[in-house]
Amino acid sequence: MQGALAMTYLWLKAGHIIFVIFWMAGLFMLPRYFVYHQETEIGSAEDSKWIDRERKLLKIILNPSMVVVWVFGILLATSQHLWGEPWLHAKLFLVLLLSGYHGWMAGYAKKLARGERTLGDKQLRLLNEVPGIVAALVVVLVIVRPI
Repeated sequence: MQGALAMTYLWLKAGHIIFVIFWMAGLFMLPRYFVYHQETEIGSAEDSKWIDRERKLLKIILNPSMVVVWVFGILLATSQHLWGEPWLHAKLFLVLLLSGYHGWMAGYAKKLARGERTLGDKQLRLLNEVPGIVAALVVVLVIVRPI
């Protein structure tokens, strides 16, 4: 029985890491899409293509990956009885922030689809750094467990 539980843990961990990679890749791509999208003329054929690309990235990669990351993460924390660990609390806080960033980016995609362009290229390029910074902090919390 112990072996089966250990194998389940390893599969959950592998799945969690795989979908974190997918989620992060999408979070790196979406702001870049926005930069290119904003260079197009509102209502043009190219504008429509970017709207479709952003929608597909969100619906096919980003949204499902985020859900699977949360499900596997909760299962991992539960299976290892980690809910009392301070490093996990900090990690969850950062993942909540990243989930909020994901939601904000989805909202900005909807704004672009309506022809609203409220951010500049420089702001979008800076926003592109958010997932990398959060990912680095999460890795340190999980591997080093400084708190």
